[in-house]
Amino acid sequence: MKKLPLALASIFLLSALSGCGSAAQSTDSKSDQKQLVISTWGLNEDALQKDVFEPFEKANNVKIVLETGNNGERLTKLKNNPNSNVDIMYLAESFSEEGIQDGLFEKIDYSKVPNAKKVIPKAQKFITEGYGPAYTLNRAAIVYNPEKVNGNIASWKDLWSPDFKGKIAIPDITTTFGPAMVCAASKKDGVDVTSDKGVDAFKSLQALKPNVVKTYTKSSDLVNMFSNGEITAAVAADFVYGSIKKAVPSVKFVDPGEGAYLNFNTVNIVKSSKNKELALKFINYVLSAEVEQKTSKDVGESPVNSDVKLQGTETQGLTYGDEVEKSNVLDFKFINKNNKNWIDQWNKIYNN
Repeated sequence: MKKLPLALASIFLLSALSGCGSAAQSTDSKSDQKQLVISTWGLNEDALQKDVFEPFEKANNVKIVLETGNNGERLTKLKNNPNSNVDIMYLAESFSEEGIQDGLFEKIDYSKVPNAKKVIPKAQKFITEGYGPAYTLNRAAIVYNPEKVNGNIASWKDLWSPDFKGKIAIPDITTTFGPAMVCAASKKDGVDVTSDKGVDAFKSLQALKPNVVKTYTKSSDLVNMFSNGEITAAVAADFVYGSIKKAVPSVKFVDPGEGAYLNFNTVNIVKSSKNKELALKFINYVLSAEVEQKTSKDVGESPVNSDVKLQGTETQGLTYGDEVEKSNVLDFKFINKNNKNWIDQWNKIYNN
């Protein structure tokens, strides 16, 4: 075999070393980048990528992977696989409480989440209990069309009026605000639902049945029902009101005198997560005034950080300020203990 000239051999050697160095650098870069798996709803994904996920990825050299689906689907999946690779889970309050009771979520070291100190008082209960915080909220109140109604609606009691026979829609018991209907039915009679576990409430819900044309599971159904004149009033969440008003400009969204009902959306760390420190960092980040200011405007998420300031039209479709203070909170520890019985009673009334 012929020997290569010394100069040519040197060129090959330098090229080989250069190639190895380049490959090593690329591998190290990828290995340094952690992956954070977040389970969420998949709604408004483009806006959330721009305002929340991409800035966090860039600032922390992390790749965020999303697992999407509704509350029940994702929680059931985690229950069936407690060693899941999911790090963080977004859930409505009732589902997060269920996950806590099942031991699926990690306690939070709030000394590492300084933005938790800025959370509004009504959402502090999650922090006090030590699990994942609420990061946004919404409320259920009454939407009605004043052009089709005699007088104004000012109370939960008004929904029981004979004038509304076959003309209202209410959330099904299995939805986020279904339990709020039980609580509202109890409150209209001046009864504390925790005192009789809903006995009075279901008597009232039986009396309401002639007025109910539908117990809905999809908020989007309300748009068509109002548009077609199928209903003149509904119990609905703040986030669907804008869509209804686009279809029927005359509708109003009113908080009953006894108060609307709040739902908090939470963010928890899954117990099996291998990235708990990074997950804590993410939770502190999503609670920041900077992020919540953006998402309130771009995503329509009502903020829980008290430093977020909204004015005028910025508050439309959100639950903010006095609306939060006047609203009722739901005790999902109590509700979840009674929910199976409530679902059975509800089905006997509305689904038979």
